[in-house]
Amino acid sequence: MTAATSTALFSEAQELLPGGVNSPVRSFASVGGSPFFVERASGATIWDVEGKSYIDYVGSYGPMILGHAAAPVVAAIARQAEKGTSFGAPTALEVDMARVVTACVPSVAMVRFVSSGTEATMSAIRLARAFTKRRVIVKCEGCYHGHGDAFLSRAGSGLATLGLSSSPGVPEAFAALTVTIPFNDAAALRAALDAHGDDVAAFIVEPVPANMGVVLPRSGYLEEIRELTASRGVLLIFDEVISGFRLGLGGAQAHFGVMPDLTCLGKIIGGGLPVGAYGGRKDIMQMVAPCGPVYQAGTLSGNPLAMRAGLETIAHLKLPETYERLATFGEILASGLREAATRHSWPLTVNQLGSIATPFFVAGGVASWDDARRADTGRFSRFHRELLNRGVFLAPSQFEAMFLSTAHSALDVEATLRAMIAAAATVF
Repeated sequence: MTAATSTALFSEAQELLPGGVNSPVRSFASVGGSPFFVERASGATIWDVEGKSYIDYVGSYGPMILGHAAAPVVAAIARQAEKGTSFGAPTALEVDMARVVTACVPSVAMVRFVSSGTEATMSAIRLARAFTKRRVIVKCEGCYHGHGDAFLSRAGSGLATLGLSSSPGVPEAFAALTVTIPFNDAAALRAALDAHGDDVAAFIVEPVPANMGVVLPRSGYLEEIRELTASRGVLLIFDEVISGFRLGLGGAQAHFGVMPDLTCLGKIIGGGLPVGAYGGRKDIMQMVAPCGPVYQAGTLSGNPLAMRAGLETIAHLKLPETYERLATFGEILASGLREAATRHSWPLTVNQLGSIATPFFVAGGVASWDDARRADTGRFSRFHRELLNRGVFLAPSQFEAMFLSTAHSALDVEATLRAMIAAAATVF
């Protein structure tokens, strides 16, 4: 039997799956062409079904911080699978993971595990509304909090106006309970709270956005939004699905020293298996059923395979100098590409923090969605294709992050930087 090619698989997939994929960005629609199909991965390398290898900076969009098929994680999953994969009853693993999360993440005193980041954020805003007895949610343009109805909204005609639906199937009445403001703009949050303060339940934000590409909070911004929300009785929710255990064991909140009321987690705490979590102050979390009246449930919540994989992953992240090494490699890539851009006068901005980075094809810096969307997406598409030809795999969108893992070697990083500079030279 002839081995299937990526082209053949994608052709068949388009007849069976919407767009041929199970998540939109995988289609390569934003960069042109069709996706390659993965056969296997190990460490920092991924192979397609034709056998071509790529140095991988997608890392399943963040959770593979130890690299693909990390031997300790695979072994831990196998040991647990022999005992059973799901029980519909509590396990000690859930308690173990809760102990780890509450010990590592400063603001989390109590946690509830779910099966995805979207579940975590949806549940967190339901809880915030119940706790505050208010309806309105404030979010930032360019920050992604999953595909819950409340988050699929776009800004209205002014900074403090209620949102409009950004997806068919989301009733305008749902979107109208969301106010969308710019990231890194505390004055916009103040205006939204002035306009709707008595009805705002929560402000949900990625403390380090990574879904419009990596954008760093300006100095003092997180402190300002913490003060503003606290002064109005509004809960501050940090969506740390990406930054949690990525920027350090305590996530962005520990890195910047700003404590939210609720935190959403995912990705790394499942070691590559489906997982999510939300947690925070005990007085808030004790409102969740069966302790309190806020209903949320899940057949696979706290799944033993995901708990075991996450525990093993975090245990290895605790090894000395792990995060320092990741940050060093991230800085080598970012500074090397910046230096090349300066030398050749390329309009290129590189944002990086720790092991996440994004090269934006625009000059002048990127600190918000307004800045990010000025990027030349056509130029990025050509850059992406050139990198694939050179054996480097970035997410197929200008508005995503690069993720480094502990499996990336100095040679991988050096080869990637050479490939990126050569690819950039072809598109400018």
